[in-house]
Amino acid sequence: MVSPRRYGGKSADQRRAERRAQLVEAALEIWQQQGWAAVTMRGVCAQAGLTDRYFYESFADRDALLGTVWDQMRDETLTMLVGAIASVGEDDALAQLTAAVDAVVHHIADEPARAQIIFGDHAGSAVLEQRRRDTVQLATDLMIDTARPFLRDDVDEHALRIHTLLGIGGFVELVLAWRDGLVDATADEIVEHLIDVGTALSGRFLRQVP
Repeated sequence: MVSPRRYGGKSADQRRAERRAQLVEAALEIWQQQGWAAVTMRGVCAQAGLTDRYFYESFADRDALLGTVWDQMRDETLTMLVGAIASVGEDDALAQLTAAVDAVVHHIADEPARAQIIFGDHAGSAVLEQRRRDTVQLATDLMIDTARPFLRDDVDEHALRIHTLLGIGGFVELVLAWRDGLVDATADEIVEHLIDVGTALSGRFLRQVP
């Protein structure tokens, strides 16, 4: 059996993975600086210092690259959410919600360029619009699963999903308006208003604490 050729101590698969990572990083940088519409095959290749041959080695087209960048940022955001929730323990549902909301809102305030990947305007891109819809459903599932230990025994699952979906969809729209300057508020004020809404709804779905 002939061993795969290696260059600089790296296999062909390792070098291919590195080129793919370079392209993703280049796309991320362009997206953060100029928006998703500026992410083109030629621009990404120039930024990464690679030819279009290597682009098509990793991605079928531009949409595949955009989707990959989105998925990476989505996973980072959800990991941040889970970490924030875990940091406050397992005894208080509203404390978990507060930690999650606080983490995301301050991430958006502190790193607006990076946050625009998920919380920006994606109108005009079918692949990103679909990713946004899928992510809202994924976040809805995550929040319901997190709340599960605190829910009333007779909770209306249908109503719970509708209200959670409304809350997350409304949160995304609020963030878009906030980022565009249509809502004049600090990050702490945004968190406070969101938690007020969560608290108002909690009595319908959460068990009463003695």
